[in-house]
Amino acid sequence: MSSNDESRSAFERDVLAGLSATPKHLSSKYFYDDEGSRLFQEIMALPEYYLTACETEIFTEQAGEIVNQLLAEGNAIDIVELGAGDGVKTALLLKELLSKDPSATYTPIDISEEAMAELAENFRLKLPDLTIEPKVGDYFTILDQVRKSSQRRKAVLFLGSNIGNFDAERTASFFSSLRAVMNEGDLLFIGFDLQKDPRVIHRAYDDAGGVTARFNLNLLERINRELGGNFIIDNFLHYANYRPIEGSARSYLISREFQKVEVAGREFTFEPWEPIFTEISQKYTLSMIERYATGAGFGVVTNFFDRRRYYCSSLWQPK
Repeated sequence: MSSNDESRSAFERDVLAGLSATPKHLSSKYFYDDEGSRLFQEIMALPEYYLTACETEIFTEQAGEIVNQLLAEGNAIDIVELGAGDGVKTALLLKELLSKDPSATYTPIDISEEAMAELAENFRLKLPDLTIEPKVGDYFTILDQVRKSSQRRKAVLFLGSNIGNFDAERTASFFSSLRAVMNEGDLLFIGFDLQKDPRVIHRAYDDAGGVTARFNLNLLERINRELGGNFIIDNFLHYANYRPIEGSARSYLISREFQKVEVAGREFTFEPWEPIFTEISQKYTLSMIERYATGAGFGVVTNFFDRRRYYCSSLWQPK
């Protein structure tokens, strides 16, 4: 079976299981087909979506200090990025790193082949002296391969508060799995969106222009394209809210009416206003960050913040 067939098989299996569950749910990891990746680039440019601006501010104004921390042990380091996207923020860091360690290499990992191809081309234009080795596939499998193929230290980047898409149990498991494929002396650099005014957070996931709605609804389009679904997209609406007690934003696709939908030869019934849960976006406190690090066998080296302290880029090291 080819990797594309395996990916489709997993997609089909997860979609059928999610639509059969009560309540219905679909995994946000399937947002990012090529169209979803393009829409997410639009989201990151929205004024309501403060996360990108905050993280870019940190990388723009503190790149020198971040690189000093990466090179604090005095020896060379390579950058591995999980879910690299467009790589704009990473380019700021790599430019600074190359000025101090010209031997540094960059291995971006993503599930979108189109995103990786565009990223590699952009980086070859922006940073022609950089050795870039893009990979498409599973984070942990590729990280383990990278770990075994080179004895050089690695700094693993997981930016954009992508960690917020995991619930607490999966977050702890993710960090433990990362620790298992990292060596002593490696570093982990994670973006965390911090808890703040609930209204600011809500607007970030329910923008006035409806780009986030199209991003969520594209998942139904993808099911139609790849799994022979017959979702009528206009029969669903996107709904997002923020729960300040839990510190999480949540997104749903809501059925506007009673309807039956076929996917991969199976029929699913939707009641009027029945939700499909699609995404959690967790927001953090500094004590939560510390607990996750310690629980997975890391220590927090230092935290970097934007001026408003909306966002934290946290540097960890295996204990």
